[in-house]
Amino acid sequence: MASDLNQIAQLLDATLDPVKHKKAEAALKLEEKKPQFSLQLLKIVATENLQPKIRLAGALCFKNFIRHNYVDEERNYKLPIDEVNTIKQELIGLMIACPPTIQTQLGEAISIIADSDFWDRWDTLVADLVSRFTPDNFKVNNGVLEVAHSIFVRWRPLYRSDELYTEINHVLNTFAVPFLSLLSATDQQISTHANDKVALKGYFDTMSLLIKVFYDLSCQDMPPQFESNLEHISTLLHKYLTYENPLLATDDDSEAGVIEIVKADICEALQLYVTKYDDDFGRYTQVFVNSAWNLLSAIGPETKYDNLVSKALQFLTAIAASPKHSLSFNDENVLSQVVEKVVLPNVALRESDIELFEDEPIEFIRRDLEGSDTDSRRRAATDFLKQLQGSFEQLVTNVAGRYIKHYLEQGKTNWKDKDTAVSLFLSVAAKGAVTAAQGVKTVNPLVNVVDFFQQHIANDLISDSGVEPISKVDAIKYLYTFRSQLTKEQWQAAFQPLIQNMGSSNYVVYTYAAICVERLLYLTDDSGSRFFGRADIEPFAKDLLDHLFKLVEKESSPAKMQENEFLMRCIMRVLIVMNTGITSFVDMVLDHLVGITNIIKANPSNPRFYYYHFEALGAVVSFGSSGGASKLEERLWQSFNAIITEEVNEFIPYIFQILAKLLELDPSGALPNHFQALVPSLMQPTLWETRGNVPALTRLLAAIIPRASRMIVAENQVQPILGIFQSLLRGKKTEQNAFDLLESIVVSIDRSALEPYFKEILSLLFIKLQATPSESFKLRFVRFYHLVAARVEAGLGADFFVSQVDLVQNNLFTQIYLSIVLPVSDLLVRPVDRKLAVISFAKSMGDSAAFAQRYQKGWRLTCEAMLKLLLNPPKVTSGAGDDVVNEADVDDIGFGLGFTALNTCKRATWDVYPEIQDIKVWVRDYLNDANARHNGAVGKYIMERLTDEGKQAMALYVS
Repeated sequence: MASDLNQIAQLLDATLDPVKHKKAEAALKLEEKKPQFSLQLLKIVATENLQPKIRLAGALCFKNFIRHNYVDEERNYKLPIDEVNTIKQELIGLMIACPPTIQTQLGEAISIIADSDFWDRWDTLVADLVSRFTPDNFKVNNGVLEVAHSIFVRWRPLYRSDELYTEINHVLNTFAVPFLSLLSATDQQISTHANDKVALKGYFDTMSLLIKVFYDLSCQDMPPQFESNLEHISTLLHKYLTYENPLLATDDDSEAGVIEIVKADICEALQLYVTKYDDDFGRYTQVFVNSAWNLLSAIGPETKYDNLVSKALQFLTAIAASPKHSLSFNDENVLSQVVEKVVLPNVALRESDIELFEDEPIEFIRRDLEGSDTDSRRRAATDFLKQLQGSFEQLVTNVAGRYIKHYLEQGKTNWKDKDTAVSLFLSVAAKGAVTAAQGVKTVNPLVNVVDFFQQHIANDLISDSGVEPISKVDAIKYLYTFRSQLTKEQWQAAFQPLIQNMGSSNYVVYTYAAICVERLLYLTDDSGSRFFGRADIEPFAKDLLDHLFKLVEKESSPAKMQENEFLMRCIMRVLIVMNTGITSFVDMVLDHLVGITNIIKANPSNPRFYYYHFEALGAVVSFGSSGGASKLEERLWQSFNAIITEEVNEFIPYIFQILAKLLELDPSGALPNHFQALVPSLMQPTLWETRGNVPALTRLLAAIIPRASRMIVAENQVQPILGIFQSLLRGKKTEQNAFDLLESIVVSIDRSALEPYFKEILSLLFIKLQATPSESFKLRFVRFYHLVAARVEAGLGADFFVSQVDLVQNNLFTQIYLSIVLPVSDLLVRPVDRKLAVISFAKSMGDSAAFAQRYQKGWRLTCEAMLKLLLNPPKVTSGAGDDVVNEADVDDIGFGLGFTALNTCKRATWDVYPEIQDIKVWVRDYLNDANARHNGAVGKYIMERLTDEGKQAMALYVS
């Protein structure tokens, strides 16, 4: 039965209500399963008499529905083909007719569809877009260009490939000439409507989109249609880089107007053309350089110009990077003008910066830190100066040095001037990027960063009074930037004052201190050893953590408590560095972490904060469980169970990883009651439908199975678990999880309970093997074979495997063994896997009737494969893992969208036979014992079946 339109609209409205949203979202999930749900959403989006918020919610719901339900991993449609075709027919026209906020959501949906279907399964799209262009209707044109941009922008980050260029050429053949015509027509309309504010704004929006699409179409290679019109395009771009019209000026100092947006778009396109196509574009460059220079010299400090200033500086940075164009800067007077008119105004603090520092401190920190998503004037100006210095180091250092000296002198009575001097020094002292791991790795040899710190900055770090908060931050940021340049002794002198600054009442000061401490504790030397270790912080670690927790807990609302991810990151790092040293105060740490969990679960709003929070909890579980995992289970269970019960979906993957780690720490014994109660809910399909849950769910279930094997068999749960395995095996992204689950089943469930299903398991695996499997799949299959073949003592072994393969197809084992098992075994990399293969091969040689009689040639090949592995005998180390724990890259584009692994909860490498330490000794003992048990049969096979070389090699193992 199809969904009811009014009911869906009511549910969409309810999702916007904080009280009703969870129930409404659950009801929408049920509606999703009804026919033509996507088309009903599009009807809601198209219904103009519905409230805008409901239409927008419908567009957002449609986008998310398409993301998860349009195609599978193999590009097969999950929706009926008639529904797919209707979506494609209706979506473009609908988007063009919708308001901009809705256009954004529908544009993202189109981009998702294009990822799957464009261009080979949607080859009419470009012609459809071009057919909708008009010479004078900016509303229609803007809609069409939004669609085009949402599709073409996908090309920007991609690597060159034949398929990509085929797609781009398909677009250009139909789109390029009409695009250039629209560019000229829009230019004419802007001239015609120069005194009509409404029309002018609409056509300028068109121009902005045209320039964005111009960049998209040029991002991989310059289109031939553009190359033959480059003079016309350059003239037009220059016209709008210098265009002014008071009608389009904005009164708001913080919001960029459409003129600023267009000029920024042009600077971005200019940077691309100078960087990639200078041979063709170079002759037009100088006029743009002059205009960008004039623009930067005349522009005001208002924040509405920030993006334009950044893009113009990035264009000039590209000019400075070009050997051909940079020579014009190789002059002391020119560089003095650069520093005075362009760099200094953009590195100096503005009133808006100070207001941000005081009113929105967390935003100030995020913008100020290297690697921020926001393009700041200061960073762009710094990058420009660094680029110039790369070409003219001595000259730039001398010119900048004069200004640094001047502003330091001024700074004795004006702290803002000192801030300018420090910023300018950072620009010329640091070479290359400031890396997240180590700060500045290379410095300008013409300056001394340690002397500068001691003479001009150290006092700001140490002084308790009379220092402006921003000067304190400058001092801390200096240490943060040059942390790799200081010796251990210099850091030991600076560390205590740094810690003391965490006691500051100023939000930015104590946060920057926490950031610097965390990065110092993360720092490693060239050998990978920690620069500042447990011994350096142990005397005050407890007090430091207690203080950090109190800073986090100053705010009681969920959103404010998790606002400052930098504090939680520092907590995480201290716990990691302290390692097992936290056991003496683990209760204090748990009190804080559990308390924070209970508050923020009501509104998980900062993925970075709660990621670090759960890494910190993972560290407590991994390092603080010397008193036994059961105590930790008791402390965490109530909070974790509430998260599962209340379906706090953002936290659930983290919770499952920590629960799995608790079980893995003590794999023996009965399953605790808490976990027994959890098992039925883990089997619910809805949990597994969320892809981000799958790795953690698999790991938790795989940890439960060994401790609940009798219960699973008694309650007939083997088949449902194998059903989950089958579902995971279908997807390429989850097939490794399927093997994790299967291996846990094989080592935990008795043969009698497993055997009825084993034929079907093998059938599923063989189907995947026949369909061009990935290398990782073949490796996991071979490991699975060895696991079964090695477990002779559990009633499995090679003979069991062979008998089950025969049930699938008689004599299929020979093909599998020769084409998959033997060649891939040699490709196993991990010592535990190679060790398992040796054990499997040895047991097949010593105790398999099939290899003794049926596969006599196979016995020789098995022996040769084992000997090859034993040439470099695998040694399995049983350490507690890496001393340095690397957290996930939370600036990665995919962070927070799917599964994020907790590195403090990494699963230890699973050694199926930890009691076997020296594999060569074990092989010798095992085969000699087997030889005795079978009346010399192994020795006989060696003499009859092996080459002379093989006999000689086996003499080491069988006497």
